Parts: sequence; C-alpha cells; structure tokens
Amino acid sequence: MFELVLMIAVGCFFIFLGWRIWKKEQITLIHDYHYTKVAQTDKKPYTEKMGKAMILMGAGMLLTGILDFVSHTAYGWVAFGVCFATGLIMMISAQIKYNHGIF
Repeated sequence: MFELVLMIAVGCFFIFLGWRIWKKEQITLIHDYHYTKVAQTDKKPYTEKMGKAMILMGAGMLLTGILDFVSHTAYGWVAFGVCFATGLIMMISAQIKYNHGIF
C-alpha cells in the first residue's frame, strides 16, 4: 500500500511539473544551467519537449504503483523503466538540440 501511495504522489508531482513546464512554459522550473544557451525563439519547443518527457516519467510512476498494487508482479517496474528511460532520452535530445550540450 505504501508503494502505491508513494508512486502515485510522486507520479502526480512529475505530471504537474511537466504540465507547468509544457503548457505554462515555466522554464524556470528547470535548473538554470540547463537552459542558459536556449534561444528565446526556441523556448516554446524546448519547454514542450521537456514537459512532455516529464509527464511521461510521471505516467510511468503512476502506472508502476497501480500495476504493482493490482498484480504483485514486476511488470510495473518494467513500465517504470521503459517510461523513465524514454523520458530521459527525450530530455537529453532536447538538451543537445536546444542548449547545445547537456550542461
């Protein structure tokens, strides 16, 4: 039960932050050295990609909590790994494309 509550809470937090970054374009929710070289014209696509990646990670956490609670198998952690890795790849590609490097 603790895992369910924790994963849902953290997943919802990630989804909330991702939504704020994507829809509200709150680039300041990302650490400042990650967007120092992002041009003003690229702010919208950068925040869109970073926000969507964060939402994907949060969805993976939600799915993990629910699947583990219902099935008591490792399938939830497989979903977490896939969603987290995909979100991380999306973030790194956005960093390289718009910030011209990871840092």
